[in-house]
Amino acid sequence: MKITDSIAYIGVNDHEIDLFEGQYAVPNGMAYNSYVVIDEKTAVMDSVDANFGSEWLGNLAAALDGKAPDYLIVQHMEPDHSANITRFMDSFPNAQVVATAKAFDMMQNFYGQSYEDRRIVVKEGDELSLGARTLRFIAAPMVHWPEVMMTYDAADKVLFSADAFGKFGALDVEEDWACEARRYYFGIVGKFGKQVQAVLNKAAALDIQAICPLHGPMLTEDLGYYLGLYKTWSAYEVETEGVAIAYCSVYGHTKEAAELLAAELEAAGCPKVAVSDLARDDMAEAVEDAFRYGTLVLVSTTYNADMFPFMKEFIDHLADHAFQNRRVAFMENGTWAPNAAKAMRAKMEACKDIEFVEPVVTIKSALADDSRAAIKELAAVLVR
Repeated sequence: MKITDSIAYIGVNDHEIDLFEGQYAVPNGMAYNSYVVIDEKTAVMDSVDANFGSEWLGNLAAALDGKAPDYLIVQHMEPDHSANITRFMDSFPNAQVVATAKAFDMMQNFYGQSYEDRRIVVKEGDELSLGARTLRFIAAPMVHWPEVMMTYDAADKVLFSADAFGKFGALDVEEDWACEARRYYFGIVGKFGKQVQAVLNKAAALDIQAICPLHGPMLTEDLGYYLGLYKTWSAYEVETEGVAIAYCSVYGHTKEAAELLAAELEAAGCPKVAVSDLARDDMAEAVEDAFRYGTLVLVSTTYNADMFPFMKEFIDHLADHAFQNRRVAFMENGTWAPNAAKAMRAKMEACKDIEFVEPVVTIKSALADDSRAAIKELAAVLVR
């Protein structure tokens, strides 16, 4: 598949995978993207997952039509992009591998060699001439591994962005970009907002007409939209006005309370309400919603004088991904000693710039007139 007259897509789609990185559900599969830049010399941008080496090399051969590649540029060493380095280097004994110093250290650790006699070590601002075009390397440490670099082709004005601007889902499936890109971003890159901001500042100085990530589609239109979302996400700003409700329920009474709050919020004019059952819904979707909206309501039954285990896991995910700059409210349930709200607040205090909202709603076993009234009052506070 041609991207420009000189750049071809040679990646693969994976519909065999069940969990990406061992934890993220990917019902529409994954794309492992790879590209080849063809000039007087040719450069291959990253490889693909180990299960698709033959398909990838076949795609490369078709794109080059008998020509041998000169360089393999390794932007990111995660195995879904680097697993076929050895196979490539064995197949093309005259090729050189181009990567950062940290990437070569990881190459040694993963694959037992770092090609000291066939390598080019690059850093921020270094360039590689392919003939009529020159590739420029942009350091992108911790987006989202320390060895990461991006590559800019000034001739075609293309940014090869490593894992940035990627998304879940194979390329042969039609789906909304933002939803799965958001879930991907906050699950995988979200902790590293400062580092993403630093790379966005570098990108602002470039004339970019296309972004080629290592997952998801090539972005060639309305780039301001994608860059704008990344600026919002990496700054931990509110993307959409609304409320995310995340709940845990044992016998259904706490679920009923969460659903009543959602109904009261909608009745009070809240523009968007997203509700997640933390025991049954995709945890990554719940994390995505917590970062998307300006307000989060945590609703949990009391369990062993604490919060329910799935709520504890959810808050750990939020803290691990640098959740911040949000309003947070609490609802708890308990038959004899309600304690979930106290436990949830104590755990949420690890996150910075959180505004805790009153009132805290307490349900005693099942909804009653007083708890229904308290939920209605909380909804009114949250939409002010």
